[in-house]
Amino acid sequence: MQMRGDKPVIVVLSGAGISRESGLKTFRDADGLWEGYRVEEVATPEAWAADPELVLGFYNQRRRQLDEVMPNAAHRALAALEDAFDVRIVTQNVDDLHERAGSTQVLHLHGQLRVVRPEDDPGLAPDRWITVGEAALPGPDVVLGDRDDRGVQLRPHVVWFGEAVPMIERAAETVALADFLLVVGTSMQVYPAAGLVHHAPPGCRVAMVNPDPESVRGFENVVQDFIAAPASVGVAQWAHTVR
Repeated sequence: MQMRGDKPVIVVLSGAGISRESGLKTFRDADGLWEGYRVEEVATPEAWAADPELVLGFYNQRRRQLDEVMPNAAHRALAALEDAFDVRIVTQNVDDLHERAGSTQVLHLHGQLRVVRPEDDPGLAPDRWITVGEAALPGPDVVLGDRDDRGVQLRPHVVWFGEAVPMIERAAETVALADFLLVVGTSMQVYPAAGLVHHAPPGCRVAMVNPDPESVRGFENVVQDFIAAPASVGVAQWAHTVR
């Protein structure tokens, strides 16, 4: 294996499955419902235009829910790898569980619950993003009328259905640096995120952790190592093999 830096680079593609084990739910958990709401009501540009107060309230509830859950063994195992590896996490999750476990390089592909941005920013102006709970927006809730210094309404920093994924190019560049690539907690069915695995460079060892053996279907020619286990068990098993 030829390393691309002082330490071998591990890139992790993580999805909802890793957060679900900490008690967080998603739209895929109950026939397209998330805590009783449908995608069309709270997670599309059309929903924001129709009822921004409802949308803000939904994400306020999800943000408060973060304070009720903790990182699990999978999050902690990935953070622990930083002592020997350059670990870079590309996550589809909007929670902060990776960071709270101690991971220091986390790229959020679909945004972050604890961050808001002006509604005229498509997600490309980090200097205008505001972390809820900081001085500019003490929170914990964001309400209609909360605006940036230009007077533009603040919206959740979350990629909604029907919106572009502005971080996808940075994510692809990150995957291209990998010596090891781990896919965990995702069925690899949602694009463009699912296509990231194909950016792994030649010689990169690709692994997948998923309790469903069928999840590797279609990626057999890419994935060399498959661990059929929940994230909280399988990540630690995989980490042991790369140390």
